[in-house]
Amino acid sequence: MSQRSLRVDPEKYCHNWKLSKLQPFTTHIRVRHYEMDALGHVNNAVYQHYLEHAAIEHLEHLGFTLDRYRELGGVFVMRRIEIDYLRSAASGDRLEISTWIEQMRGPRAVRRYSIALAGSDEILLKAEALWVWVEVSTMRPRAIPQQIMDVFKAQFQALPNSVNN
Repeated sequence: MSQRSLRVDPEKYCHNWKLSKLQPFTTHIRVRHYEMDALGHVNNAVYQHYLEHAAIEHLEHLGFTLDRYRELGGVFVMRRIEIDYLRSAASGDRLEISTWIEQMRGPRAVRRYSIALAGSDEILLKAEALWVWVEVSTMRPRAIPQQIMDVFKAQFQALPNSVNN
């Protein structure tokens, strides 16, 4: 069985703006003792919760709350995720979770993540997820609303020219 890559061809799945150069959104989480596994570090499944938490906070920060989703008639759902576990975290560790949208087209958004120990350059995890905009009434993929696309396009255009060239 061949392994499918989450990599998306930028020429095929990216608008005329290079989303990969957007500033990451960062949030913080303190690891709780009940998130540990038998080996004494964060259970791998818990990391996915951290990643979803960061994505939700990022969109809320941009004004896309649950009420706004209702107005737009849809939500983002994670369709696929690829996670590279590099180091482990333990109870009490403070983590910085960074996320950014790399590409958007049609119903798809490719989002990247990194988790590091707070105040450190030590990366614990890297991930890439494919999110899909789903119409709530039909539960079918639909094009990401223009209002969302415009927010990310405006963020890119606000970057200094030296960054987006």
